[in-house]
Amino acid sequence: MDWGVAGLARLAPAEVVVVVDVLRFSSTVIAAIEAGEPVGPDAEAWATSINGAGVARAAAATGAVVLAGGLRNARAVADAVMRLQEGRGARTGVAVIAAGELVSTDPGAPLRFAVEDQLGAGAVVDALAAIGIDHCSPEAVAACESFRALRGAVRHLLTASGSGRELVDRDLRDQVVAAAAVDAASVAPVLRDGAWVAA
Repeated sequence: MDWGVAGLARLAPAEVVVVVDVLRFSSTVIAAIEAGEPVGPDAEAWATSINGAGVARAAAATGAVVLAGGLRNARAVADAVMRLQEGRGARTGVAVIAAGELVSTDPGAPLRFAVEDQLGAGAVVDALAAIGIDHCSPEAVAACESFRALRGAVRHLLTASGSGRELVDRDLRDQVVAAAAVDAASVAPVLRDGAWVAA
């Protein structure tokens, strides 16, 4: 587990990359896939989060299978990873990349820690561990344990977070609350030929 495009580059190559940008990239893509709408690179979902979209594009360039994950679909992502591993018939490296928040619209800008992405990454790691994919880095363990300890407070933490407050102030509280609903979605969006579709 690491943070942002730079974190993806720091990690050893993985066969699967899970991009976690809870507010709003991952949640927007998940909602679109739930509605049966494939999401292409020019769609609104790509524009709502430069960082989440940037991580996804960088991950796709490595040849990895790229999934969009978060609190809302952690178990579905874990199940998709298991199916991919079974289909490969071999050990499968999984990188969980928390997007964080860029401090400006410049793609090279530094990241701001985003608690929603820490918790979302932890939810994905926890779901992977629950189905037996559990050889974790210290960073993944820390994210997982923070999610486990704070699971009951996730909704409050997201609505009170810096990113959450920005969205609440824009009358988008319902989107924040939906993003905080752990395992409410049964879809795992995968990036194929430049578009997000159901895995």
